[in-house]
This record gives sequence, C-alpha cells and structure tokens, in this order.
Amino acid sequence: MKLSEVKKLHQKKFRTQFGFYLVEGEHLVLELINVAQHDSSTLGDITLYVTAEYEAWVKERLPASKAAMKVEGVRIETLSSQQMQQLSDTKSPQGIIARVPLPNSTLYSERSQTSISANKSSAEKYIYLYEVQDPGNLGTILRTLAWFGDFTLLLSPNSVDPYNSKVVRSSMGAIFHVNMELNVALESLSERFERFAFLDMNGDNITSDTFGDYQCYLFGNEARGVPADALSKLNATAYTIAGSGTIDSLNLASAVNICAYELTR
Repeated sequence: MKLSEVKKLHQKKFRTQFGFYLVEGEHLVLELINVAQHDSSTLGDITLYVTAEYEAWVKERLPASKAAMKVEGVRIETLSSQQMQQLSDTKSPQGIIARVPLPNSTLYSERSQTSISANKSSAEKYIYLYEVQDPGNLGTILRTLAWFGDFTLLLSPNSVDPYNSKVVRSSMGAIFHVNMELNVALESLSERFERFAFLDMNGDNITSDTFGDYQCYLFGNEARGVPADALSKLNATAYTIAGSGTIDSLNLASAVNICAYELTR
C-alpha cells in the first residue's frame, strides 16, 4: 500500500476496503509481535512503519522472533519524522506504527469471528454490547475480558468499530486476546441462547447465586440502554449492582467490569 492509502486506515470504510488496521506505539506493537510469535497464521503480512530512532529497537526484537517462532511476512519501512506525524493520529507519535491485517475477510459480516488470541478457548460466557459508542468504554471492556478470560464479546450493528485507533490504544493490547463477533443483531440472539441477564435498578443483586446461570449478558448503549421490547421478547432476567443510592447509574465499562469479576470469582 502507498503511504497515502495507509493514512486512510484511520477511517472505517477504508479499513473495510483495504482489510487492514493500524496499531500504534511501542507497547502495542510489542504485544502484537508477542502474539505473532505464537500464531503468525492469523496475522498474515504485517508492515512496521518506524522512524530511524526505532529501527534498532525493532531489529533487536524481530530477528529473534522470526528465528525462534517463524514469524513470516513482517516488513519494516523507515519513515521521516514528518511522514510519521502525518501517518499518526496522536499529537506526539512515538515513531512506530504497524499495519495489521483485519483478522478475516468477513470482519463486518454477522457473527464474524475476529479473535487473534494465541490461546483461544471456547467461551463460557457471552457479553453482548448494544450500540456502544464510546471508544474508551469498549477498550476498557476488552481489557477486562482479556484479564479474566473465557468470555466472547458480541457487538451489535451501529457499535463503535473495535479497530478504531482509539479503541485499539485504550485496549492496551487486549484486542489481540478477546474473541469477538461483530454486527450481531439483537433479534438474532434468541437463535443462539436460551437464557439472558441484564442490569436494572430493580433487579436481584448480582451477588445472587443465580447470576452465573445465564449464557448471555446484555449491556446497552451508554445513553439508552437495551430496548425494553427486546428485553421482553428475550425474557431476560434483571439484576442490579447494589450501590449507595447517591447516583442513579454506573459507567458502562465499570458495570461490565464488576459483572465480569462476579462471574469469575
């Protein structure tokens, strides 16, 4: 790809068109290389764009990785500081960006599997996010699910793209370790699961022994929640996270974090 095309990967329509997304920063690129060491077949061709200052950093790590784990197809292109500034979407780029293939060619089709985790396993629980909009929320949720493991994340249509650069950065590499399915319609869930739970101010406490008995846990849009008619059709059971009553809502990511902890403790 030409550098002018790589710049366009900050937009979802071009990620879809070209089949790549961007991973920026030393920490994320190092995590990417670590994942590729174990499962290079899921990554395909990776291109690292680096400034001269990062050439030595990359070469110290990449040859060892390729020799030990046979990571193939990793190319390095050196950019000027000005080119890196143009390619980055941060004010002060570190000087290293990876162009990474989207996990599969059907990324945006319903129920597409997008995990590139080195240690895939069949998930015990499913977390469904309905039209989540905030990249920071989604990135934090990915970090939580990666930490606890054994979760699959389902994203509805009209959710923020998980390969948005803000989501990738805020996930701190967790995006490489969580099984995801994108564009999963809310009305399709009844074809896959029999029992659902969701959060509501008037539900049973999540510390109840029954909270772990469900297959799919529903979390709604930051402002609107999950549509009430859909919850009724799914016969979803309400639970609540008990609080002091000082305020009437929790941040979405915080709610998922607390529930994930409760489901795995």
